[in-house]
Amino acid sequence: MLDWPEMKRISVRDLRQRWPDAERALNIESEIIITRDGKPVARLTRYENRAKKRRRFNPVKHGRWQSRQVAGKTVSWVDEFLISERSSERKG
Repeated sequence: MLDWPEMKRISVRDLRQRWPDAERALNIESEIIITRDGKPVARLTRYENRAKKRRRFNPVKHGRWQSRQVAGKTVSWVDEFLISERSSERKG
């Protein structure tokens, strides 16, 4: 592991050259102070991914939802579009 005097400080140069060691140290420490010429310039903290898992598409559930939305109505504009599209293909 790293042999720094304090685990909470690391120089910019060491951070660049010894990133795997710094990453391991960050798993132990909650934050690491980044220094340049012995003076603190930044703070490196752990990032915890808290994103929710995305729900998977369920076609059966979607079909039920669609049936409730339509509620027995017919969608005539689709038929009208298909008829006009097919007739223009025959002419062209």
